[in-house]
Amino acid sequence: MDNNTKPTGIKKLLFACIYSAKGLKACYQSEFAFRLEVWLAIVLIPIGYLLGESEVERVLLIVPIFIVLIVEMLNSAIEAMIDRISMERHELSGFAKDVASAAVFMSLIIFLVTWSIILL
Repeated sequence: MDNNTKPTGIKKLLFACIYSAKGLKACYQSEFAFRLEVWLAIVLIPIGYLLGESEVERVLLIVPIFIVLIVEMLNSAIEAMIDRISMERHELSGFAKDVASAAVFMSLIIFLVTWSIILL
């Protein structure tokens, strides 16, 4: 494949999966919070499945776990982009990092509220 040809079809899907796996691996290796959340997910997903009394409850217990992981990855990506641009302190860099961190916090609240309402 020359430099001007982009993959299509199955090849494009395969490359997308490879890039996604690389991203998951990189986030897991470099972010303590993500590693912790992955291990919690490994424990909590089966618990959520077992504790849910219906399919809807199971979904509502499991989906917030994935939301936390997704938002944590986006937070890590934002932090990496900001650090790549410049390591010097800047008000907008701090703002971006704080807002991304707050998004993680909000996703954890969604998780806690959902589990509390369903299980209590």
